[in-house]
Amino acid sequence: MSKVKELFTYSTLDKSINWQSVVKEQVCKYTGKKCYKVRKSEPNISIGTCTVAYGSSQKDVIICPSRLLERKQIFMDCMHLLTHHVPGNEIHIVPEVTIPGGHVDFVLVSTDKNRKVKDFVGIELQTMDTTGSVWSERQKALKELGVSVHNESDKTYGINWKMTAKTILVQLHHKIQTFENLNRHLVLVIQDCLLDYIKEEFAFAHVSTNAQIGDSMHFHAYELESKNNCYKINLKERFSTDRDGIALLLGLNADANVEFEEIANLLESKLSDNTLFQI
Repeated sequence: MSKVKELFTYSTLDKSINWQSVVKEQVCKYTGKKCYKVRKSEPNISIGTCTVAYGSSQKDVIICPSRLLERKQIFMDCMHLLTHHVPGNEIHIVPEVTIPGGHVDFVLVSTDKNRKVKDFVGIELQTMDTTGSVWSERQKALKELGVSVHNESDKTYGINWKMTAKTILVQLHHKIQTFENLNRHLVLVIQDCLLDYIKEEFAFAHVSTNAQIGDSMHFHAYELESKNNCYKINLKERFSTDRDGIALLLGLNADANVEFEEIANLLESKLSDNTLFQI
């Protein structure tokens, strides 16, 4: 049996789906766009793997950040961090915002009726990186689902726990100083299994298990539940710390001084009806 658990955002347990059509369209329902993960040798073909089973326990592991966009729940779970938001304000979701220290995947923005920024929260998404190739398991899954396949392979894949965790923590250290200087929040959205790895491999004891609104750095860990042949993410745990707390994890330093107006002007230039938060 294939280890691919979700393909193009659909559970491979669901045999009622028209898989021929799904594979032909290659669309991610969470972004509304073609899956961006393509084969290097065949760039017109999207791989489409969202979740795979891994390890002796066959844990369902999310390997695509877009998978975390289900129901826009991760944004709803960050609303409370918009401490300057007031009723009547618009909510926008702005993707790919560049700040000192790098870029942020999404910024949740509260604006007045004239779309002047009043508050914002940075949101970073991190799922597991893989080694090797999931193509073989992808083709195996399609075959089991009754879809004719070609270019089968016997290559295997692995999960790069260490590199994934280290990379995102280093990135957070570079970015959190900007948000802390502005008295704003940055949230890392991850799956619970990645958070468990970070807890085991890094100095995590100082991180607050009762997330504090006064902390600049927040961790939101989601579990992936399987029910009635489909999967759903649910917020499982919240933790928080600050710039010094991230430094304790890594022992690194970074400077990133910026004024609120600079970020606000950048965000306002990206606001439109397309960024308006809709449920």
